[in-house]
Amino acid sequence: MAGNMKPTPNKSKFSPWIFWASAIMIIVVINFLSNGSSLGNSKQLSLYKFNEYLEQGKIDKVEFGRTVAKVYIKESSLSAEEQEKLKSKSIFGQKNEGPQYLVEIGTLDLFQQKLDAAAKEKLINDYKSEPESNWGDLIVTFLPIIIIIGFWLFMMRRMTGGAGGGQIFSIGKSKAKMFDEKNDVRVTFEDVAGLEGAKEEIVEIVEFLKNPTKYTSIGGKIPKGALLVGPPGTGKTLLAKAVAGEAKVPFFSLSGSDFVEMFVGVGASRVRDLFKQAKEKSPAIIFIDEIDAVGRARGKSNFSGSNDERENTLNQLLTEMDGFGSNTNVIVLAATNRAEILDKALLRAGRFDRQIYVDLPDVKERQAIFNVHLRNIKKVDNLDIDFLAKQTPGFSGADIANVCNEAALTAARKDKTEVDMQDFLDAVDRIIGGLEKKNKIISPEEKYAIAIHEAGHATVSWMCEHAAPLVKVTIVPRGQSLGAAWYLPAERQIVRTEQMLDEMCATMGGRAAEKITFDKISTGALSDLEKVSKQAKAMVTVYGLNDKIGNVTYYDSSGQSEYNFGKPYSEDTAKVIDEEISKLIEGQYQRAIEILTTHKDKLTQLADVLCEKEVIFKEDLERIFGKRPFDKEITTEEDDEVNNTSSTELES
Repeated sequence: MAGNMKPTPNKSKFSPWIFWASAIMIIVVINFLSNGSSLGNSKQLSLYKFNEYLEQGKIDKVEFGRTVAKVYIKESSLSAEEQEKLKSKSIFGQKNEGPQYLVEIGTLDLFQQKLDAAAKEKLINDYKSEPESNWGDLIVTFLPIIIIIGFWLFMMRRMTGGAGGGQIFSIGKSKAKMFDEKNDVRVTFEDVAGLEGAKEEIVEIVEFLKNPTKYTSIGGKIPKGALLVGPPGTGKTLLAKAVAGEAKVPFFSLSGSDFVEMFVGVGASRVRDLFKQAKEKSPAIIFIDEIDAVGRARGKSNFSGSNDERENTLNQLLTEMDGFGSNTNVIVLAATNRAEILDKALLRAGRFDRQIYVDLPDVKERQAIFNVHLRNIKKVDNLDIDFLAKQTPGFSGADIANVCNEAALTAARKDKTEVDMQDFLDAVDRIIGGLEKKNKIISPEEKYAIAIHEAGHATVSWMCEHAAPLVKVTIVPRGQSLGAAWYLPAERQIVRTEQMLDEMCATMGGRAAEKITFDKISTGALSDLEKVSKQAKAMVTVYGLNDKIGNVTYYDSSGQSEYNFGKPYSEDTAKVIDEEISKLIEGQYQRAIEILTTHKDKLTQLADVLCEKEVIFKEDLERIFGKRPFDKEITTEEDDEVNNTSSTELES
């Protein structure tokens, strides 16, 4: 939130430190007063000893009440050794000026007669009767009770939601943050680049809230809810922020985890309180981010058979969205990247009427996203944003924002005043591959083995028709990898069998190059083996691209297969699947060996260049291999959408 809105003055809040400081000050003052009158240092004196001091003329004056007398000793008498202890001072360094002793009188008349006789004989300077004051004793007696009562009131104030925020009695209250014209959000649809289809759906909801008669006049009803679904970082939450900025109605925002609490019934109570607040301010919008925290399908993974608090929260949410007494003036927006695990009752029409899929941006949308994030970055005038969009395939909006920020940091690290293209390319390399480690110690033998491995990837991908053309190869360590090959894959909507096989063959090119060059293999192909294993398994068990298994898929799009204890196929089928996966991988491995054997001299030449330069580009491959025979002229706008990504890594 930003803008020119006036700051709301903060209301004064009661601080617990004020209470404790006051209590401590009371104790200190009482101690000071008691010490100031030396009551804290007064000693008990027996009546017999008092008579002895009185006869010896050591007593200066006496103040007595009905039961107790305060005895002040003469200054000259305090020098005696037995009276040395009476010279003690208070905690604040005050001298003990008396009374030094306290005496229980006994019979008041007899005590007064003794004082009268001593005064006639000049044994005492002064004596007087005064009423006894017990205020100090009363305060000391009742102070602990006062402190306990004050502490109890303070805790009750906190628990009931007063002065310090509630924790116990307000635990069932909703944690949603409300945004309205007083608490504005400065994000609009102009700040959301791409996502044109999703914005059309959301804009219609905002338009209905602004002008409902346009739709209701012909009998239309606005959807009660819209669910934003898509991979992480694609802009679901940003789209909701834009709705909050565009819609001039109260907007309640919270996360699905805000309903979760350790106490039973709290989640359902917070749901009721949330919708109660929204209905009071209707028309209103409720946005629940990461709704899968409470919307997971019921009856799953609840092996204990107990009543799940999350299910109670979900049941209350279902009732509030579409049940008896539900209010159509409250629209619910929700976001998740795991729609397959949500409860079917939550997704039905009447609750979430629309499911808006927010996909990863294509090349045009990436270009628009770059334009948004480059507004506040000082860049060179001739920066080719279209080229940047092509170099970032599969990047989400959050990834592109990270690229722009990383490029600015890279330029600042180099003491530049403007960000140029090389800074962006370095940022892309760093985000995908990790930080360069040029100082990593690698022996010449290992360096040549890495060069052979990466040259194998480059050679096989250059010779396979459907493999992505290579852009550059590097043997500079990045992150956990010792080398990487960067490609320009086309953005395909569907993938055919021969395309997947060519990609697998290019991935196995690194290990095949090690085999035909050194007649040995190493652990450096870990990421390659992991990639081809996943591809082969997907071809056999997911996409139905294997002739022996047939047109069968064992993929469960609902996500409920994770709760199954067994496999969805028999042991015999599992054996066939394992055989077919191994056959696919080994077949492409042998194919890569054949290609590299045919071009072994060029493979060695490419590895030598790579050892010398550490980074080679497409131009270096063209000098060694000639023009790639499968490259086509780019004639259509769709063919222009080819992009750069790192597809293979050599693990350390």
